[in-house]
Amino acid sequence: MSEPEFTATGVRIDRWPRALTRAGKVLIRDGRLHLLTSGDREIDSAPLGAVSAARSWLPGREATVARLNGTRYRLRIPAGRLVEAVRRARAAGG
Repeated sequence: MSEPEFTATGVRIDRWPRALTRAGKVLIRDGRLHLLTSGDREIDSAPLGAVSAARSWLPGREATVARLNGTRYRLRIPAGRLVEAVRRARAAGG
């Protein structure tokens, strides 16, 4: 397994209407986006071609809305970081 192209830890991951983890991990590795619990158990993953990520529309919240395989998640991570990482990984052939 290769080194991750992007890693964020301590991320709250919600799937409406509930929180799945309050200190999860988001990784981009080998052309896939992975959502993990704090114990490294996989919540979901998808190839980058099946992922969309955008800034949350909720005012005053630093969050990203990501859709993996048609499932919508709210990630408490600055939107610009994840959106840019997905764009870079796709451009690199991920």
